[in-house]
Amino acid sequence: TPLGPIMGWARLLQTSEPTPELRAKATAVILRNAELQSRLVEDLLDVSRMAAGKLVIEQNPVSIVHVVHAAMETLETTAHQKGVQLRFEGEFEVPVVLGDSKRLQQVTSNLLSNAIKFTPAGGQVTTTVRRAEEEIEIVVQDTGEGIDQAFLPYLFERFSQASHHDTARAGGLGLGLAIVKDLVNAHGGSIRAQSDGRGTGAAFIVRLPIARNG
Repeated sequence: TPLGPIMGWARLLQTSEPTPELRAKATAVILRNAELQSRLVEDLLDVSRMAAGKLVIEQNPVSIVHVVHAAMETLETTAHQKGVQLRFEGEFEVPVVLGDSKRLQQVTSNLLSNAIKFTPAGGQVTTTVRRAEEEIEIVVQDTGEGIDQAFLPYLFERFSQASHHDTARAGGLGLGLAIVKDLVNAHGGSIRAQSDGRGTGAAFIVRLPIARNG
C-alpha cells in the first residue's frame, strides 16, 4: 500500500543524516505515494456514496470538448514523463450534454490515466470526440498492453484486476473503471471496452445523450 513507502522513507529521514540526493529521492517517493493514497481514499468515498445513493450529479449544459481538453491538460506532464504522446481528434463543435462537468472530467481523467499507465514509452493515447446520432461519443484509445479477451466481461466490476502483477504495478484497488461506469450510467450514458488481447492496445467508448435543445 502507499503507506508502506511513506512510513519507510519517513523513518529513514528521521533516523539518519541523508545526503541531499537521498533526501530528494525520499521526498519524491513520499509525495508520489501520498498522492496515490489520496486517490485511493477518494475512490473509496465515491464507491461509498454510490452504494448509499448519495452521489450528487449536477445538471448543467456541458461541453465535452472542453472537459476532454481539461483532462488532457492535467495529465500532460504525466504522459510526457513516461514518454507517451497525448492526441486529440474529432469534432470541436458538438452539441452539449446535460450533466456534471467535474464528474465528467473525472471520467475522462480516469480513462486517460489508465491508458497512460498501461502504455509503454513511445506509445500514444488518442482521445476522439464526435457526434453519433443523438449521442456524443468519447473514445480513448491507446497503443498499450491491451486486455485479455477473457477478462473483458469483468473489466468494470469493483475491485477487479486482471492479475496480481497488474495490481502491484498499477497501485490501485481496481475501483477506477467501476467508478467510471457508475458515473457514466448516472448521466444516462453507456461505456464499453474493446481489445484484441495482450499487446494490441485498448479502446474505451463512452456515449452520452445530447441535451435536449442543445
